Amino acid sequence: MPEKTYDVVVIGGGPGGYVAAIRAAQLGLKTACVEQRKTLGGTCLNVGCIPSKALLTSSEKFEEAKHTLAGHGIKLGSVELDLPTMMANKNKVVKDNTVGIEFLFKKNKIDWLKGKGRISAKGEVTVEGDGGAEVIGAKSIIIATGSESIPVPGVEVDEQRIVTSTGALELTEVPKRFAVIGGGVIGLELASVWSRLGAEVTVIEYLDRILPGLDGEVSKQMQRILGKQGFTFKLGTKVTGAAAGNAGITLTVEPSKGGEPQQVEADVVLVAIGRRPYTAGLGLEEMGIEVNARGRIVTDAHWQTNVPGVYAIGDVIEGQMLAHKAEDEGVAVAEFISGQSAHINYDAIPGVVYTWPEAANVGKTEEELKAAGVKYKAGKFPFTANGRARALGYTDGFVKILADAASDKVLGVHIVGPNAGDLIAEVTLAIEFGASAEDIGRTCHAHPTLAEAVKEAALAVDGRPIHI
Repeated sequence: MPEKTYDVVVIGGGPGGYVAAIRAAQLGLKTACVEQRKTLGGTCLNVGCIPSKALLTSSEKFEEAKHTLAGHGIKLGSVELDLPTMMANKNKVVKDNTVGIEFLFKKNKIDWLKGKGRISAKGEVTVEGDGGAEVIGAKSIIIATGSESIPVPGVEVDEQRIVTSTGALELTEVPKRFAVIGGGVIGLELASVWSRLGAEVTVIEYLDRILPGLDGEVSKQMQRILGKQGFTFKLGTKVTGAAAGNAGITLTVEPSKGGEPQQVEADVVLVAIGRRPYTAGLGLEEMGIEVNARGRIVTDAHWQTNVPGVYAIGDVIEGQMLAHKAEDEGVAVAEFISGQSAHINYDAIPGVVYTWPEAANVGKTEEELKAAGVKYKAGKFPFTANGRARALGYTDGFVKILADAASDKVLGVHIVGPNAGDLIAEVTLAIEFGASAEDIGRTCHAHPTLAEAVKEAALAVDGRPIHI
């Protein structure tokens, strides 16, 4: 028999899990969260979103001090890298965030059960921790265990010289040659960090474009910009093996469609071809919980699995593997369990690439609209014509708004440029509320701001931008 019983037990303390736990507790449900890490926050806060953004910010400042500030009349003399201090700052940022989640658990009277959780019977979760196994009862169980890096056959990760994103955040010196397997978001962000600090970056991507899934024009623009920053791209290329030697790592590569093998030499190799659901040891098979061919847990419209009372959210189910998507699902599933109605508009989930410039998107791409036969109009405005971007000295990129040809309803927005990740919020709200491009264009935007580029792109949908 269970030693304790809860209304809700969440397995996983990442963005989806801890948010679900907090919202459930706010709604008056007795809640526990099972987390096997020594700190809360999951991959995102510990070895993902937060530490990578700390290093991206630090490396941006280093790059600015070396190459940009002189143009603003600020002379610094010699600029030197202090990598240990940079890493210490990153670690402090991580600690402050994870301790903050622990405070929120105490504030909301959530029990943190330290250990690995497994669904052992209907309405029961077994927690295996340092002190042994404990069985707890749960009226509702939420699986929020996140994801893990996908390995590359023939490339053995040691987190020292062949690393996942976890190891790439802990390097003790700047590699001279940094190779990235995978041209997606994680690979390009971490490549940006080490490139700014002095590494020669080579990105090896299986497909014929970087950032697959983003609007094609965004991918082309980002490749051009990153190329100017010193990135070398090997597209349409697959990695078939890796050999470690005293002089570094030798990668064997060949064309994705077949061809003669070549070699790429590197001091550090980052494996970043994507992530897969982390569901090992959860008891899914024993409980008969359905998963699809990709290993994702199958849920209904209310995030419930085929086993009543068991729910799943975040990276373990279908959809984009994004922390904020998991957070919204955490809130929604807690509200549904408490008896409220719950809904998420998956067409209004933004995505951001935190390179510099940033790339951000929400809604449909041009390729998706064409494939679906949707007639649309596109409005585009470059940051070269934006006064604030000129003042900042960051004029690469554009804002592109896609609107229904008949109704003018905003269907998708794609931004490459400074602070794109913040600018995307306005148009995400527009999509959520079913706004038209004209609605955005007729909304007064402060001057001079980067956001004026969004307004101008909206006006461009109707062929009437002011500043181009």
